[in-house]
Amino acid sequence: MAGKLYLIPNTLGSAETGHIIPAQVAQIAVKLRHFIVEDLRTARRYLRLLDRQMDIDGSQFLMLNKRTTPAQMSEYLKPLKAGHDVGIISEAGCPGVADPGADVVKMAHEAGIQVVPMVGPSSILLAMMASGMNGQSFAFVGYIPIKKEDRLKTIRHLENRSRTEHQSQIFIETPFRNNHLAEDILAVCNPKTRLCIACNLTLPDEYVITKSIAQWKGKLPDLGKKPTIFILQG
Repeated sequence: MAGKLYLIPNTLGSAETGHIIPAQVAQIAVKLRHFIVEDLRTARRYLRLLDRQMDIDGSQFLMLNKRTTPAQMSEYLKPLKAGHDVGIISEAGCPGVADPGADVVKMAHEAGIQVVPMVGPSSILLAMMASGMNGQSFAFVGYIPIKKEDRLKTIRHLENRSRTEHQSQIFIETPFRNNHLAEDILAVCNPKTRLCIACNLTLPDEYVITKSIAQWKGKLPDLGKKPTIFILQG
């Protein structure tokens, strides 16, 4: 009988897990001995937070990132097919949602392996919940283009889409480019369009504020190096 593939949420950077990760999730995670992880150091540190007595050195860790090939992912299913339960852990948040994991999950479904999603923090949903924007229709579009011309074009497109489809548009940027993105949003969007900035979610300095573009001008916070979610609604 094949094992189960558990999708184990990680914290969003917190060194404490009690108020973020449900006890049942922690109990299951530390009993596993086979893991597919985005970052080895992060995964080991996280499991230590869940249980300092866990046998980390006796566990198997397989790397999953943009360089992992489909052939390697297929090999990662071997412990499952041999009857062992396996956990996927991303660097932060929920595996498969704006993080690696979906391709392995797809292969698991194709192989008839049970996939078990577990409860934990998702910065996308937390930001959406706290934004005050349309939670009945929203889209996560991932990273905004780096090139200035493409970035401005994308922002305009998302603003127009949010207005015509009455749909909240959620996007992210590499933390060190957050300030540039925020400035570009203010430069091209209609003054009445609403922008939610949500950063360091679940951390002590969590910041979630929604204002119109006009209200944001001259009052942007410093978002440098802080994981941030942006939400637009025209």
